[in-house]
Amino acid sequence: MGTKVRLKVVKADGSIEEYLHTKVIGAISNALAYDGQADIHIAEELADVVTYFLYHGKTPRTVTSGEILSIIKAVLTATEYEGAAVALSEHHLNRKLKRSRTEVVSVDIQQLADAEMLYGAQQSPHRSRWDKSKIVNGLVTDYDVSMQTARTIASMVEEKIFNMGLTSVSAGLIKQLVLSDAAAFLRAQRQLQTV
Repeated sequence: MGTKVRLKVVKADGSIEEYLHTKVIGAISNALAYDGQADIHIAEELADVVTYFLYHGKTPRTVTSGEILSIIKAVLTATEYEGAAVALSEHHLNRKLKRSRTEVVSVDIQQLADAEMLYGAQQSPHRSRWDKSKIVNGLVTDYDVSMQTARTIASMVEEKIFNMGLTSVSAGLIKQLVLSDAAAFLRAQRQLQTV
């Protein structure tokens, strides 16, 4: 009896993680919800199709996150959920646009002058493009958090930043959100382990 080789996913930032069926369920569930057809049972069934295809239709044991997204959209389109596939594409494009338009400014806002630097009214501090992988790497190296947990926390922070509608974000705000979400996530994780 052979052991099943785990599929590896190459993320957009080049990092590699194990394939998680539950993430596909989540992506399909969200796509169905975007289209007004939320149904977890259908999301699970369609995710089973995606996972089956990935494990049986592909000989290499790595796949890119972009390939997974394409397969999800193909499965949605091949069934009666083309609207969900379109909504997923729009969401993915919107996320890419937000990432490209959001910049991180190396300033810790303590006074009005600091806020003016954030918005370019005074001399400009260091600015860089939004990069969620920097949060992940910081959590892994500085706080010894697992890669999977770090990715979850970074996604939570990214969602908050994007929901705020900010295009310039201070490094101080990001650090505060990361530490706050990390503490809450790790506390919840410990509570689940004691149940």
